[in-house]
Amino acid sequence: MANFAYSDSYETGNERDWLLNAGSDKDRLILLQNYLGGFSISMWEVGYRYKSIYSSLQDENFDLAIYHWKKIKNAIERGYLKRPARKDNAEFIFLKPVFGKVLNSFESRDIKQAWLGFSTGRSACMACHKAENIPWMNNQPLFRNTVAPK
Repeated sequence: MANFAYSDSYETGNERDWLLNAGSDKDRLILLQNYLGGFSISMWEVGYRYKSIYSSLQDENFDLAIYHWKKIKNAIERGYLKRPARKDNAEFIFLKPVFGKVLNSFESRDIKQAWLGFSTGRSACMACHKAENIPWMNNQPLFRNTVAPK
């Protein structure tokens, strides 16, 4: 077990045991909370999956688009678990009114419907950024390069 961060004692002296060597359970929880990050970690995942959906639709790979769309929902929910102040906008702008509609558009396996759904999701993302007072987030290649084809 030399490659695993396992110890019989919390005070191992081994720097790889950074969590076990913390002074108390509270200190370990603080370290974990900092390590897990905030909502930006979830948004990084959402951005990756968003680009993957765009590519999936270009390939008409509906199953992959569906897979990533469902994972986007999970990432957003994990994000507001860590940052509850983000929950209302995430739910009322994106998850409740838009998520199911976009999923249905992908499940239709009709490419025109799927692109319409993608555009709806894209617009909801951008609206949420505005509601969160970060409209500058929309001015980047991620959104410029993922306009649905006509």
